[in-house]
Amino acid sequence: MSSESVLIFDNQPISMPQVFRYLRDSRKLDGFIGDLARQFVIERSLQQGNLAVNPTAVEQSIIDFRLQQQLTDAAKFQTWLQENNLTFEVFYSQIANNFRFQQLKETHTSERIESYFAERKPYLNRAVISRLIVDNAELADELKSQLDEGAAFEQLVRDYSITDDRIMNGMMGPVPLARIPEVLREKVEPAAPGTLVGPLEIEGRWGIFRIEGFLNASLEDPQIRQTLQDELFEQWVSEQVKQIPIQIQFGDPQPPEPPDDQQ
Repeated sequence: MSSESVLIFDNQPISMPQVFRYLRDSRKLDGFIGDLARQFVIERSLQQGNLAVNPTAVEQSIIDFRLQQQLTDAAKFQTWLQENNLTFEVFYSQIANNFRFQQLKETHTSERIESYFAERKPYLNRAVISRLIVDNAELADELKSQLDEGAAFEQLVRDYSITDDRIMNGMMGPVPLARIPEVLREKVEPAAPGTLVGPLEIEGRWGIFRIEGFLNASLEDPQIRQTLQDELFEQWVSEQVKQIPIQIQFGDPQPPEPPDDQQ
């Protein structure tokens, strides 16, 4: 295997220029380069950021991992490392880098996260909705009339709804407003809990919806905060990637020089 080779297929060494040509010819080069550029930006930022890691936190994280994976026995843990082609030093380094990565995210998102949350909040708020779905408009109108006359929503759902959630009285659970079809969302957003909406035609079926309540997004929610932080960080990485000059050396073979007597 030559010094330039990075892979061997069927005993044939594959050089990096060949890898690039294969990716180019299969039209996968742009995605590959994008992934490499992203990792380049992150690695360089980690090296330049002078991000300190608390060894105690790393060790505790390793302990927690071993407990969760039932690897408290030293022999089992060593076997797991070998099966994953890791040494303890490499594993420790990976955990430490995870801490540095989180610090890097915090560094590049902390100043913007509150304003970004305010911008995204309308799409993060959730509605709790129950639904009654049927496959024709006439039945939907009839069921709405029964509801207006005092029929129990839950009973009609169990008797007529064609969706699997009928066994839970049509309860859809908390749904992000951004994921609700627009024709329904514009009715849901101003509605008060207990309001019936519909019938509405959505994707060839007719639905009657009951608004159970709303769950307003909060930046104190760890999941929401993490989601927004990830989005902001990816925006920052993309901006950095755009500023990187990228040159690709394919190493395409040159055509042979013609013999002297043909020149």
